Amino acid sequence: MANAKILAAKQEVIDEIKKHVEESSSIVLFDYRGITDEEAKKLRRQLRDSDADYKVYKNTLMARAFSDLNIDLGDALNGPSALAFSTDQIAPIKVLSEFAKTNEALVLKVGVVDGEVSDKEKLAKLATIPSRDGLLTMLAGGMMGIARDLSICLDLYAQQKEEN
Repeated sequence: MANAKILAAKQEVIDEIKKHVEESSSIVLFDYRGITDEEAKKLRRQLRDSDADYKVYKNTLMARAFSDLNIDLGDALNGPSALAFSTDQIAPIKVLSEFAKTNEALVLKVGVVDGEVSDKEKLAKLATIPSRDGLLTMLAGGMMGIARDLSICLDLYAQQKEEN
């Protein structure tokens, strides 16, 4: 039988995983085998720059945490897995996808975005979405175009009224 102190330590880790999952808008499980320490530092830096982070947990503890949260990840917890998490829905997916393009050792397994389980294909589609700042910039540009066109129309109308 396991020691009560060991069980308490494991329960703390399970609670930590559950807290990350509950507080994050998106999480991504990925296989990190073959990544060097230098590459891992670079990845962690890139994730932190986009308000995300990752942590490596034992698969059995992650499985228990996801089970407690009623999230079925299928066989994604086979083999070594790291858990990336963020309050931004797209940020960790974009960073991991970009990193995986230059580092073939990193493989995305599965993600949970806003409570919905996403497979590799869906993660690839989500990675192509512009960032929140990019979307806001596009929205602002579109709104500025409308305002510009309206001002041109009003100016032309005013010039036409002055001629009459």
